[in-house]
Amino acid sequence: MRVISSAELRNNMKKYLDLATSEQIVIQRGRKETFVLQKKEYLEPDEDFNRAISLEEFREGAKEHISALYSQNK
Repeated sequence: MRVISSAELRNNMKKYLDLATSEQIVIQRGRKETFVLQKKEYLEPDEDFNRAISLEEFREGAKEHISALYSQNK
């Protein structure tokens, strides 16, 4: 892990982007702001992702479920 200033990052962007492929770069901006630069690995969709439903499918399912519950309580 390296700690650098935001000015150092700005002046040597390519160097730190290359380094971020193998280590974390901590960027200090002033005294109160800190950021982390690191390579984000691509994640393959997993089983949960493949089972995902759209917002519209969720809404329809929720409406049906609520209607069923309401009907049972009458």
